Amino acid sequence: MERLQGRFDNLTRAERQLAASLQENYPVSGLGSITTVAEKANVSAPTVARLIQKLGFGGFAEFQAALRDELEARITNPIAKHDNWAGKAPTEHILNRFSEAVLDNIRQSLGQIDHKAFDATCDLLADTNRHLFIAGGRITRMVADYLFLHMQVIRPNVTNVQSISNAWPHYLLNMKQGDVLAIFDIRRYENSTLRLAEMANERGARIVLFTDQWHSPVGKMADHTFGVHIEVPSAWDSSAATVLLVETIIAAVETSTWGDTKERMQTLEGMFDQTRLFRKFK
Repeated sequence: MERLQGRFDNLTRAERQLAASLQENYPVSGLGSITTVAEKANVSAPTVARLIQKLGFGGFAEFQAALRDELEARITNPIAKHDNWAGKAPTEHILNRFSEAVLDNIRQSLGQIDHKAFDATCDLLADTNRHLFIAGGRITRMVADYLFLHMQVIRPNVTNVQSISNAWPHYLLNMKQGDVLAIFDIRRYENSTLRLAEMANERGARIVLFTDQWHSPVGKMADHTFGVHIEVPSAWDSSAATVLLVETIIAAVETSTWGDTKERMQTLEGMFDQTRLFRKFK
């Protein structure tokens, strides 16, 4: 698992797809025949062989021997009693199956994040000398809006890019060298999102990409890419790991700029009082 995570960014798209498949139900997922492992990931057997070689194993047999050693170590360790998240529901209930999938996504996503890239991203987002643009897609728009809402309070010069592509030239007109574009793009990668990133890249913007474990094509232009796991037992993908990452970034940026952010928040609260936006309880 550590080898998979450490080499993930240097893998091809097919190899990333295979790596993601192996991380599901790990380490059992890699114990079938090479054909079975390939079919489960919807890749070719040669792709499996190439990935195993990149991981530093002499062949498929050596790879599986390492997996069996890990499995044996897990089985022989004391096994804690498993409590369902929804205690009164059976293990197979959707409440528990979905929760387990989300938590597994979070564990795998956090295990792959480079803390240096995370810190560098927070520094970019906190730099008020750079205008910050935030853009999302059809599904990720809600997460982009969430990031925008908080960053707008934390610092000045933040723009929420509308999802209507024919309005983008107006935003790009104000984008200059060194500005930052935080962009969200998960599978069923959107052509319009890719075009926005290309145009921003041409204008010299720094790009931070929030994507999935297979990585959007925007990654080719991104300065920093965060690929989180999104699969759950549903027709739709989960945004839980993405939201967790975004909330952590918000907290980090707020902490690093707290002197200025505190003043902005106090001013904002004064405006809320003037407009009587929130109820006051005495």
